[in-house]
Amino acid sequence: MTNEQVELSPSISADGVDDTATEREADIRQFVIFVCDSEVFAVDMTPVQEIIRVPDVVRVPLAPTTLEGLANLRGKVLPIISLRRLFGFAEQGNDDATRALVIDLGQPLGFVVDRVSSVVGVEPGRIEDVDALTLTVKTELLSGMLKDVGGYPMVMVLDFERLIGTEFAAIAALSHTHSGASFGAATGGDAEDEATTDELQLVSFEVAGQEYAILIENVQEIVQFPEQIVHVPRAEAHVLGVMTLRNRLLPLVSLRCLFELPAQAADERSRIVVVRLGEVSVGLAMDSVNEVLRVPRSAVDAMPKLLARHGDLSDIADICRLDEGRRLVSIISTDNLFRHSSIQEALTSVAAMHDDDRSDDEQEGELQTDDEEQVVVFRLDKEEFGVPIASVQEIVRIPDELTHVPKAPGFVEGVINLRGSVLPVIDQRRRLGLATVERNDRQRIMVFLLDGVRTGFIVDSVAEVLKIPKSAIEPSPRLSLEQARLIGRVANLEQQRRMIQLIEPAHLIAEEQREELAALSQARSSG
Repeated sequence: MTNEQVELSPSISADGVDDTATEREADIRQFVIFVCDSEVFAVDMTPVQEIIRVPDVVRVPLAPTTLEGLANLRGKVLPIISLRRLFGFAEQGNDDATRALVIDLGQPLGFVVDRVSSVVGVEPGRIEDVDALTLTVKTELLSGMLKDVGGYPMVMVLDFERLIGTEFAAIAALSHTHSGASFGAATGGDAEDEATTDELQLVSFEVAGQEYAILIENVQEIVQFPEQIVHVPRAEAHVLGVMTLRNRLLPLVSLRCLFELPAQAADERSRIVVVRLGEVSVGLAMDSVNEVLRVPRSAVDAMPKLLARHGDLSDIADICRLDEGRRLVSIISTDNLFRHSSIQEALTSVAAMHDDDRSDDEQEGELQTDDEEQVVVFRLDKEEFGVPIASVQEIVRIPDELTHVPKAPGFVEGVINLRGSVLPVIDQRRRLGLATVERNDRQRIMVFLLDGVRTGFIVDSVAEVLKIPKSAIEPSPRLSLEQARLIGRVANLEQQRRMIQLIEPAHLIAEEQREELAALSQARSSG
């Protein structure tokens, strides 16, 4: 036997497989073909994660107009982008055929298309260059043309990487410059503010048309009235029952019944104020929560002793005089409240229920407060936003009229007198590029301390004070420079079907605007 080498045909391998056919199959690329307006497009299948029906979205202020909003996709935040807007096509409502292509090129994005036609395999010979073509879509956003595929003579291949880079150019730069930014960073004046000891900070609320308040340090959180309440057998009328709050049982007590006032069914304004004393908590049902007040101690008087000894009035320790005595707010003593026999009964009932089925994990979870962030949630239109509770100085009603200052910065709505000091007021809707609305009773002014200057922002309503697990908070998709600075994170509460955009108060006002605000405050104060 010789060492003569047997030469195989170039198209046939040693095992008899046609190599040419195999290579052709390997060169075939998969494309998703879709329609937008009257145009037919394709995208390489490689970065396409999935194709979904268009989900409900939360709108994001300060983002590009092409962004429809943020959606929840199996616990992850997904930006949804309109290709119609991106290409300048006429607006069209979604229907049964509308789909979102989820494409991941470093960050998943959902692109809304009118309909998906098919997924096809395309041989290299059917892919053409676009340099010499003039089309309705800018050719720099295309990577090629497909000939005679999917039943179409010509299909434009979109270069989504280039498209994203053009429309959301800030994304790449922001991923480095803001990766270490933390929510609730110091605003430059908190330490100075905490040193103020001649003021009380109160949460005020309404029960049967009467205004009450509790010291803010005794308020654990404020939550919406639960849809479901477990009633405690043989409990008195003032004990509404028990609700679940983050895997813990919380007794609910009606202040209306406790103060022997007429009962009233809960509505959309009703709130539960969670009050804590030591290791125990109780939820107090209120008709509504009004404001967060910061009042001088000189405006607070002790309840007259004769009245303080009288029945339920022992729960009220002080009276706060506001608006030159025209507005009186009763300050409830949580120490006295927790000694009330009715509250003790509610706590005892829940303790018995809790001991029956309490797990070690729940006990451990109670101590892990570092795993939560406490935020004040407010609304603008249908969307919810949150700020760290420590950053909010107070929350006050909007007076009947704001004083408009000549030559004031354009972003300032006006000023109000807040206990002898000038407070510049900014419309939060205008700040975030949203349509303005007429003044109404539900609107509030949230007061922040920005570089030593107290500044108020008008919001549509203040919803609640909420503790959010850190595990539910993730970086907000970076869609523009300003949006990423101001709204760096989002709380995705999947079980509640809520998405709360978390605002960094330090970036509510630009540095040059803060100088204008400081000058305005000083000028008005000296005048």
